[in-house]
Amino acid sequence: MKHKLLFTSAFAALLTIPQLVLAQAPILGSTTDFVLFSSAGAVGNTAISHVTGNIGTNAGAISSFGNVDGVINAANGSTAMALTDLSSLYTQLNGTTTTATHAAVLGGGEILTTGVYAIASAGTVAGKLILNAAGDQNAQFIFKIGGAFATAALTEIELMNGTQACNVFWIAEGAITMGAGTKMKGTLIANNAGIALAAGGELEGRMFSTSGAVAIDGATVTLPLGCGKAILTGPVAPSLGKTECYAIFSSSGAVTNTTLSNVTGDIGTNVGATTGYTAINVTGTIHASPDASTATCATDLVSVYNHLKALPADIELLYPAQMGNKLVLTPHTYVLNAATAITDTLYLNAQNNPNGVFVFLMTGALTTGVNAKVILMNGAQAKNVYWLVKGSVSLNSDVHFKGTVVCDSGAVDMAIGVLLNGRALTTLGDFTTSGITAIVPTTCVLTDTKSLNKPDNAQVSIYPNPFTQSVTFDLSNVTTTYIQISIYDVVGTLVLKTSLTKQANTVDASQLPAGVYVYTIYSANNTIQSGRLIAQ
Repeated sequence: MKHKLLFTSAFAALLTIPQLVLAQAPILGSTTDFVLFSSAGAVGNTAISHVTGNIGTNAGAISSFGNVDGVINAANGSTAMALTDLSSLYTQLNGTTTTATHAAVLGGGEILTTGVYAIASAGTVAGKLILNAAGDQNAQFIFKIGGAFATAALTEIELMNGTQACNVFWIAEGAITMGAGTKMKGTLIANNAGIALAAGGELEGRMFSTSGAVAIDGATVTLPLGCGKAILTGPVAPSLGKTECYAIFSSSGAVTNTTLSNVTGDIGTNVGATTGYTAINVTGTIHASPDASTATCATDLVSVYNHLKALPADIELLYPAQMGNKLVLTPHTYVLNAATAITDTLYLNAQNNPNGVFVFLMTGALTTGVNAKVILMNGAQAKNVYWLVKGSVSLNSDVHFKGTVVCDSGAVDMAIGVLLNGRALTTLGDFTTSGITAIVPTTCVLTDTKSLNKPDNAQVSIYPNPFTQSVTFDLSNVTTTYIQISIYDVVGTLVLKTSLTKQANTVDASQLPAGVYVYTIYSANNTIQSGRLIAQ
């Protein structure tokens, strides 16, 4: 009986080993921040790729990358540590107990649940492979391939029911090649061979080689989120003081507008004159000449400048003249050690942290191409973006720009069609605008102006204002019936008209381009309320 009990206990313990092994998350160590790494091999890029994460090799060259949202490491202390930790990670994964064997071909719409899958020799994925965590965000998927591993063109790894890319691992005893247009998930390790991602490929994960080249070609590779990885917050934002409510300001220099501009925020200079702006198009105070407010703003601008200047940089963007071009950046302090030119689109990705702060420290002037855009994504907010520019600032026509620009001793020029969701402030230099829209990203009470959300004696509350997709009109204090609203652009063209039939009416305004609009709320007999709306 005793022997039978011992045997039963031992057998039960054996049955639990795969689950125990699988439940233990692999330890990535210092490799966790690398998105591309080789212990011994070149790391290279072809065409324009977008990389979020560190790049490194402990023995080899790193070549042909443009601006990278990460640190490039070549044979330094970080790569030496990563070499050791990658060896450990490979050993951990290779030592996991197999829970299922699999044929050489994966995909074709196949759905797999959590487990350690082994393929005896070379393996491939074609079509779609679905990894189903069944609601367990800690569920792990480990694939051990006994030879080379490849994905066909347009292969897609789909994660469902809580599966996270940070919990997916692939190790191959040979080269790993991912075909054009592959959408891959997870950390891939090629043991003693190279690893490559072809044109148009997308990877949420990591590409590692224990000994071999790492190569991408016109691809997008990003570190996976989750699994305890720290949420990026960026640096501490400066205290804005009086500058918070200024959209346009020079501590010393003329501020001049030509062609009708719409501004939400104060405008002024502390030395010189402010001319060309009309009160009807400004929600805020036009400080025509220096006063107590501009004096305080000039003082506070120095504090903002000093705060930003003192921030240590996390990442150097090595090609300032190539800024934009669909580059995606995350909350950090970036340094650009030359004149900077933004072309096409620059994406700022807060990774779902609405408090993420972005700071750009530029040692030269800032210019943009025509129609260049700074796009905020995944919770990024204009109020958390700062640009410190050593030199002049020139925003070309039809540029959409986000954040607070602090210009150190340089002129500022904003051309026709510029939409600035932020502020432009210079410590010394003339400021010129022409046919722009500028909106301070703040909730501060603008002096000498009525509230945007509810003017004095208003019956209708409006929120949010500024808005992005929709705006709500609250008629709680209105007794009149048969109410309508008309919305006009700045040249008086009717762009939206609808009836307000409920107490709280949410109007879809997603089709409206960013800018300033005038609304009128009225009944059959009279105008109830009018004012401004701001679309961002």
